[in-house]
Amino acid sequence: MLTSLIISDLHLTNVEEDKIDFFAKFCKKYASNADQLFILGDLFNTWIGDDVSLASYKKIINTLRDLSQDTKVFIMAGNRDFLLSKQFELKSGCQLISEPHILELNTNKFLLIHGDSLCTDDINYQKLKRILRSPITQFIFLKLSKNIRLKLTGQLRKKSIEAQKYKTEELMDVNQETTDLLMSNYPGFELIHGHTHRQKTHIGEKYTRHVLGDWSNAKGNAIKITDKLEWLEIN
Repeated sequence: MLTSLIISDLHLTNVEEDKIDFFAKFCKKYASNADQLFILGDLFNTWIGDDVSLASYKKIINTLRDLSQDTKVFIMAGNRDFLLSKQFELKSGCQLISEPHILELNTNKFLLIHGDSLCTDDINYQKLKRILRSPITQFIFLKLSKNIRLKLTGQLRKKSIEAQKYKTEELMDVNQETTDLLMSNYPGFELIHGHTHRQKTHIGEKYTRHVLGDWSNAKGNAIKITDKLEWLEIN
């Protein structure tokens, strides 16, 4: 029987050694005993292109490569690390997956997404996302120097933090109609996502939605699926 672990929103940086070590501990203690690990976006707090970021995250890449020797590691891009690409796959041994991703285990069926696509009430965020995810925008950005990329990314992050001060909790959460519409295409599935950082299982009439939380330097959370789904508190 396959064992799958699912996590999201670690937001790793190259300056938080404690958090990097904590992730490595998770990989050794938990993930290495699983058949497969799914990371549903925002593993990295910032990824400005494989050509630059691979060198900045060597320790994390090595941890992933070691883990992938025995555990299949699948990574979905989030809103912070959507520029992950082929060189990352080659160096880390992980496989990038797109959303939505269907996971069928035994008699259970799950739909995996990052989660930001459901936050349709935040119109400004969705507009910015369309611009940033445009192939033309990404092509131009990846042609810029490392320093300019870092500067632009820092400016966007600063504006995002400032904008969040004026957004309500409801605005930054998933839209129920959008979520219902998505799940109407997948009858009999349970939904698993991150992004909102609001760890909880929501049991509805037509489907169940599991929301992964984010990670701190010494505490995390994961979903473990074998013949059933259970929550793991990582510390």
